Amino acid sequence: MKKTLFLAISILFFNLSANSATFQGNVSKVDQIGSHQIVDADSMNPIDGATINIPQKNFSTKSDANGKFSLDANISGDTIMSVSKDGYKPFSLTVNESIASRPMTVGIEKTAPMDLTVDTNMFHLGDNNFSDTSANAGEFRVQSIGPYYTKKVLIKDANDSTYLVVGSIIGIDTKMAQSVGQNSIAFAYASPPEIYFNGTKIAEIQLNGDGQRFKIPRGLIRTNQQNEITIKTGRNMMQTAYIDYDDIEFMNLSIESR
Repeated sequence: MKKTLFLAISILFFNLSANSATFQGNVSKVDQIGSHQIVDADSMNPIDGATINIPQKNFSTKSDANGKFSLDANISGDTIMSVSKDGYKPFSLTVNESIASRPMTVGIEKTAPMDLTVDTNMFHLGDNNFSDTSANAGEFRVQSIGPYYTKKVLIKDANDSTYLVVGSIIGIDTKMAQSVGQNSIAFAYASPPEIYFNGTKIAEIQLNGDGQRFKIPRGLIRTNQQNEITIKTGRNMMQTAYIDYDDIEFMNLSIESR
């Protein structure tokens, strides 16, 4: 099962001009002459040598001295584009043909002292068995690692405002995802993916999208110790004869403390 959307993670729109808009989350799409550009989110200075990847299309390129790059990839549906640069937070954005066809400026943030990168790889959860009408069904390229992902990370410091950030996720077929048009399945839906921290469930992911943040209760965090993060995919709630896992893909996990 699959889908995609820019989540209710406070996507704030405001007009910069008649032909520009900014999305909170450090991505601005600006109608301008030229190719796409990577900039520093604070100074707006161009960033040279940032790596831009679209894993589902086996596409990779780097920004030039002016931060410019071209997306010479055959993008037809929603897919995940990632941006990485030493000293900056890993960033990803769900793009499609319409977005890729217009110049955009992508602002990335410098890493803060308490930021922790968990994983920058793309992962597919599920059973590789999904309908063409599932969210993003045509964009899955990575083989499934099973119904869940888990990783242990050392957290040296934390506070009461510590969050797990899911850079991008596609393929979710929940009722909520259906209600906002993220898939075209008529008579079935899936339970939401679940996030566990040190064995305790802390959140559900109801929608596809980018930059979703989930608060980690301070009492669950073991400072100066290994902490376990687990993401479990959902299952088709209309299938009772066997377990039919919802196929999803996600990329760029990180922990931020503010």
